[in-house]
Amino acid sequence: MILTDTELPGVKLIEPMTFEDERGLFYESFNLERFRMKLGLSTVDFVQDNHSVSKAGVLRGIHYQMDPMAQGKLVRVISGEVFDVAVDLRRESKFFGQYVSVILSADNRKQIWIPEGFGHAFLTLSDRAEVIYKTTNYYSNAHEVCIKWDDPDLAIEWPQDRHPIVLSGKDARGLNLSQAELF
Repeated sequence: MILTDTELPGVKLIEPMTFEDERGLFYESFNLERFRMKLGLSTVDFVQDNHSVSKAGVLRGIHYQMDPMAQGKLVRVISGEVFDVAVDLRRESKFFGQYVSVILSADNRKQIWIPEGFGHAFLTLSDRAEVIYKTTNYYSNAHEVCIKWDDPDLAIEWPQDRHPIVLSGKDARGLNLSQAELF
């Protein structure tokens, strides 16, 4: 596993060691012991796996959950390609309101670790994408918050040259950063 820091402290890009030959390829997509050791997280435990299938142009997020149901997420793509975003929502952070973006795809096999205190969103770039993510806490509708994907205070540079943006009703009704409950 190769671990790379991003511009936001705590958010990490993870690349598995891949073994390829004439038969195909093999890689270990997750190993709890290695994950904890590499990230220095002795107590992280995943309690839920989520599997999302999206069509081209679907944008999901910016989602997060407030305490006591805050979640860390380990995100990967098993089919297709997405533009993945993590936003620092910790008011006391010097990086508050800043974001980092990465391309996650089945081909590059990269994963992103997004700790508690960050919002998460992704935009489907391919015709179809399957995203799987592990969470460190259970889903709680009562603790979920959604910030608008196009909030001008965040100024996320979404790639919009491929497909028109498609939102759920919940995401279309997202809050501005200035209105949202934050960490």
